[in-house]
Amino acid sequence: MEKDIHLDETAPNGVEDEVNKPTPDTTVKGSGGNADVQDKSAKGRNMFFKDGKRRIDYVLAWESKEDDLKHKDRNIKAREIFETHLKEEGLQLEEDLTVSKEEEADFVKVHAPYEVLTRYAEILKLKMPVKKSFKNMQSYQNLVLDKIQMKYSQLENPMKSVSTKLWTKVTGIANRIYTPFQLNEELVPNVKRRFTLVYSRDKEYLFDIPEDKDTFFDNATRSRIVNFILRRKSFSTDKNDAYSFGINKMINDNIYTAAYSLHEGHWKPGSAPNERKLLFDHWGNWRNMFKVQPLEHVRNYFGAKIGIYFTWLGFYTMMLIPASIVGLVVFIYGIAVAPGSYPAKEICDPKNNFTMCPLCDFQCPYWNLYESCSNAIASRMFDNGGTVFFAIFMSFWGTLFLEFWKRRQATMQYKWDLLDYVREEQPPRPEYLARLENCTHYRIHPITGLKEPHLPFWTKRVPIFLMSYSIMFFLGFLAIAAVFGVIAYRVSVLAALQVLTKDRPTSTNSTLVATTTATIYENASLVTTVTAACINLLIIIILNMIYSRLAFWLTDLECLRTQKEYDDSITLKLFALQFVNYYSSIIYIAFFKGRIIGRPGKYTTMFGARQEECAAGGCLIELCIQLAIIMTGKQLFVNNFTELVLPKLIKMIKRCLSKETKAEKASRASYEKDYKLEAAQSTSLFYEYLEMVLQFGFLTIFVAAFPLGPLFSLINNIIEIRMDSSKMITHLRRPLADRSPDIGIWYSVLYGISRIAIISNAFIIALTSDYIPRMVYLNSYSKDDSLKGYLNHTMSYFNTSDFEVDHRPTYAGSENIQICRYRDFRNPPWSENAYEFSQLFWHILAARFVFVVVFQNVIVLITGLIAWLIPDVPAELKVQIRREAYISNEIIIKTELLRAQGKSPEEGEAAIEAISEVGPQYLVDDTGSAKLMYRKSPGNSPEREEENIV
Repeated sequence: MEKDIHLDETAPNGVEDEVNKPTPDTTVKGSGGNADVQDKSAKGRNMFFKDGKRRIDYVLAWESKEDDLKHKDRNIKAREIFETHLKEEGLQLEEDLTVSKEEEADFVKVHAPYEVLTRYAEILKLKMPVKKSFKNMQSYQNLVLDKIQMKYSQLENPMKSVSTKLWTKVTGIANRIYTPFQLNEELVPNVKRRFTLVYSRDKEYLFDIPEDKDTFFDNATRSRIVNFILRRKSFSTDKNDAYSFGINKMINDNIYTAAYSLHEGHWKPGSAPNERKLLFDHWGNWRNMFKVQPLEHVRNYFGAKIGIYFTWLGFYTMMLIPASIVGLVVFIYGIAVAPGSYPAKEICDPKNNFTMCPLCDFQCPYWNLYESCSNAIASRMFDNGGTVFFAIFMSFWGTLFLEFWKRRQATMQYKWDLLDYVREEQPPRPEYLARLENCTHYRIHPITGLKEPHLPFWTKRVPIFLMSYSIMFFLGFLAIAAVFGVIAYRVSVLAALQVLTKDRPTSTNSTLVATTTATIYENASLVTTVTAACINLLIIIILNMIYSRLAFWLTDLECLRTQKEYDDSITLKLFALQFVNYYSSIIYIAFFKGRIIGRPGKYTTMFGARQEECAAGGCLIELCIQLAIIMTGKQLFVNNFTELVLPKLIKMIKRCLSKETKAEKASRASYEKDYKLEAAQSTSLFYEYLEMVLQFGFLTIFVAAFPLGPLFSLINNIIEIRMDSSKMITHLRRPLADRSPDIGIWYSVLYGISRIAIISNAFIIALTSDYIPRMVYLNSYSKDDSLKGYLNHTMSYFNTSDFEVDHRPTYAGSENIQICRYRDFRNPPWSENAYEFSQLFWHILAARFVFVVVFQNVIVLITGLIAWLIPDVPAELKVQIRREAYISNEIIIKTELLRAQGKSPEEGEAAIEAISEVGPQYLVDDTGSAKLMYRKSPGNSPEREEENIV
């Protein structure tokens, strides 16, 4: 047997089996004095019972010290009953009990014989690979299609060959660019998709069953079948106690402390080749951070649910590449045009000696506009025509990402046999049954027909939901209150820094002190914005920890019946709370800051204090700084520290405190080593999705303010993939190889965010940036079709004698200033309607409204058209799915006919092979691209041996 891991090999884990197959004369002492067979020479891992033949499919563990005196007898009896029921089901058990107090846990190893596996494979409708020769039936059917194509090839458009050659050249160039990022096929063999049928014991002759039948089912499938049995077996003999069943409830009741399947080998250097080591070396290792993921191997080892997550994360990261390139180009463009733009040049010109009104009451001085030169130039870097283009581009990008993901998802569903996936009816959660243990209300469940406890809707559920969501609203207001606290900090610090004028005498004649004071004064707005954003990030981190705990507590109070209901509820709560927590400060700067401050002489106050204004360059630069600090700080520092650095520190501390020697550690059995690993929680993927969805929100909702966002997200995601993969391989017990056909509710969340982003970006461009005022001035007021004079156009006049007494500057010399300027579109003090909004204000307001309406509707229309034009499932894949369904029926019908005629299936196979020498076969490679592969034959030209399908 070849040592390549292919789906078309007789044993999917053949390499692992050969490595882990023990030899009778090589044994080491395991826990509890048991002899664990292990191949020392190969440094392999024992995966078998003591007899060296039966594979360990699952491990149940419990700690005797956890059995308190009150429940000790109950736990022992429950375990005995449960294990008896497992044996009655056909599972084989082997105990490994502790013989000393130093050992932590007792273990029961579970093995599923072939008969049990086949019985439940039929019940679960698992798809298994058919014999290789039956696959040729597909080529027989394709022969007809191939002949039709050849018959009518003369009638095809002659331009098609030109376009085909052009497309072939383009894809060839793309493949050459893509080659350095591919994995070495010799080290990471490609996993080819095999033709599969729903397993049936009556039709075993159809399936590719090897001589060693135990290798027919791979380890992930075996553990999934065993877990299915464990979740259904009772641990009580009381017939009235209908819900004392399932391993999850036993773990919840501390009858067992863990139930898990084993990792398939060691991952460390020097270990024998195995699937776990292959994944670590070529997926979780940092040296491969720029390589594509071995998704087929990930799916085979961890299951389709985890495989779908990493497929989505990898696809999302790949889609960030064009967004990062465009964002970087827009940023470079902004750097190039910022110093030469007329608004920035006029602000930086000392000749334009605009005396600006004070930024705070009493002690803040009048100031010169050219002192904000650096802020103005920085603002122009992000507030230019490229910003509008990038906002439009990202709106289309969000739609294309979701639409192409649906196509990629459909491809993976086809490859991984998830197209006909049906969710099994979920039993009540153990926590649900525990909380309703003394419930007096029961009802018959309409699906299962079982009598189960039930909470009355109006008298129980409504009050709980009202309380739960009332607390959620309070927590949301807590995040908004934190934003107001940061606003108060900004106002007070900015006022304090403004008092430090460069003309104010200092207590020392030091030139350094004077220069520093002048620098702080000139960059007071920047210093205030950066420090406030850092404080806001710290508050967000603290509130996140509070929100996570309270969200789970509130969801527990709701007493939801199934795990899916629980997961959906916690998803809604945590996403809503995280949305408010992360985005509230950004929304304030984008849409509210500087909008309702009033004017000099009539400021709008809150709690007796003036509201903060935008800097001379506008609020967009402040929005960019806030977004950059919160987004990059959360992702590149907070998340990476908690996921990468913190676990290593904890592991290092545990290693230092541990008294176990290397020899003792090496002598431990594989299931003991895995028991010491961290348990794989059911919510682990939830947090990973939440993190990426929040990132998607940053990228799309506020992308107009931060064109470098996609680039930082790309860097973060490349690191994130390696961190998550390394954590799953080295730090966690092997999670259940569960199945899931899609990313679930998260697609709806992503779609909702993409729709909100269109509206958000329209308002950011219209209200927060100066793009609309500049366009109005350029097209309606400029004398030379340039922005020359735009600065004076945006400044209103104020007579300082009109200051209210409570807001009048009181420092020495302030009385000498008669006129000051401020950013607004109002009539001058000598006008008949002094300080009222000018005609220009209403002109710009109308232009902003028109822009928002046109931008929103045009983008929604075009993105909707794009979504309609791009089918969710590739047309060729639809044909292939229907073709496989047809071939499946044909195989069964023809084989049954042969059996009815007294012929062996092998005779029919030989006939099929004889007539199927040519014909196309639809394949899907690791990148998700579809291809038509043609066998070499006189009728096919060399150019048609491989044809890409878009």
